[in-house]
Amino acid sequence: METQPSHFEENLICPVCYNVFRDPVLLLCSHTFCLDCLEQYWEHTDSQICPICRTEFCMGNPPYNLALKNLCEIFVQERNKKASADELLCSLHGEKLKLFCLEDKHLACKMCVNVDVHVNHTCRPLDEAAEGLKEVLKTQLKSLIEKLKVLKNEKFICNQRAKHIKNQAQQTEACIKEEFDQLHQFLQDEKVARLATLREEEEQKRKILDEQILKINCELSSLKERIRATEEEIQSNNISFLLNYKGQLEITKCTSPECPEKLPEVLIDVAKHLGNLKFNVWQKMRVVTQYIPVILDPNTAHPCLHLSNNLADVRFGQWSQQAPGYPKKCDGYTSVLGSKGFSAGTHYWDVEVGDNTTWALGVISESVIKARDNLPISGLWRLGYHNGKYGQGFSGDVLTPFVVKEKVQRIRVYLDFNRGELSFLNPLNDTHLHTFKHTFTEKVFPYFCNVCPCQMLRILPVQNSITGM
Repeated sequence: METQPSHFEENLICPVCYNVFRDPVLLLCSHTFCLDCLEQYWEHTDSQICPICRTEFCMGNPPYNLALKNLCEIFVQERNKKASADELLCSLHGEKLKLFCLEDKHLACKMCVNVDVHVNHTCRPLDEAAEGLKEVLKTQLKSLIEKLKVLKNEKFICNQRAKHIKNQAQQTEACIKEEFDQLHQFLQDEKVARLATLREEEEQKRKILDEQILKINCELSSLKERIRATEEEIQSNNISFLLNYKGQLEITKCTSPECPEKLPEVLIDVAKHLGNLKFNVWQKMRVVTQYIPVILDPNTAHPCLHLSNNLADVRFGQWSQQAPGYPKKCDGYTSVLGSKGFSAGTHYWDVEVGDNTTWALGVISESVIKARDNLPISGLWRLGYHNGKYGQGFSGDVLTPFVVKEKVQRIRVYLDFNRGELSFLNPLNDTHLHTFKHTFTEKVFPYFCNVCPCQMLRILPVQNSITGM
């Protein structure tokens, strides 16, 4: 018959597994659970809630209750000592097993040590041997615990990234639908406009024909009336006919057949409406399908940077809880990279900086991308503006100042990879600002840094040229 746990022991039992706490953790609601029990419960519920009061948290790994953990370990040790009060006997000699052979890792009695299997072996009293060996296991246990912490942290990061991926997919899907809705709306508006133009031309041509038909009907009525009168005169008696002949002859001469007026061009200009229809609509779509030469990569954006739906604008704001990879708010500069790198050819992109008070633009080598938040580094060529001064640099945290005659509103970044030149210009007045010369040996990515909450950085679109043959 099982004995009921004491009141003291009841306070050491996990409410999930009903065993003495193992690695107890304390939630913000003051309830305590075994860490493994809590994690298994959270896996089934897919959210961080308390199994007792159902309070929801967003806290990552909960803190250990060290005091309770130590108390539980002491309780288990005392319970084990009581359980070992009934000592075991040696199966060979019938003596009590009071020793432990360190070589064979086996319990032994005095006879085993003196005359039998454990002669010349190092044997220790049970308590002494247990304490020493427990220390060995504790040492090994530390590495296991550390590995467990690493794996749990990796699992937490994976769960966070899974949620982030879901949010990314939902937001991207919404943006895709919005883009296609705009295209559909443009095509719908274009269809309505072209059909309205066709209907308007049809109405104009029909109006011209209606007026011509009305004129012809009037002439037909007049002509029929004169034919009838002439026929009546021919049927009249000779005296009456001769008396009216002169006047009737004039009427007949007036109604002699003439060449009808040439009808105006009233056919629908089908070629105008259908000729190169798709191409002409495609040309008009350039207004709503601007080409952005550099697309920002949200996966490289610092959590304080927020990108527009078209991934061309970047603004500085509050820390985003959805951004993985930045566990501390103090980590990293507020930078974002272009989604595609360059390893050959010439490329340029214009950036609207406006009245932004703190910014930097340039390119960064692929091998130093992960280290870009831990300057000083080499492999980052940039031009920046801070505290009312312009500066340039290719490594380190400090930019070398240089003089600009007037404040720049727009920057053109021009990369000639093959010639090893990275130039910065003011495209509004075609002014050269600075040029880096370097033999690029690996792919480089566009680099953008914004620390001004009042003004975004905007990559400007370029004219999308569409021409016919």
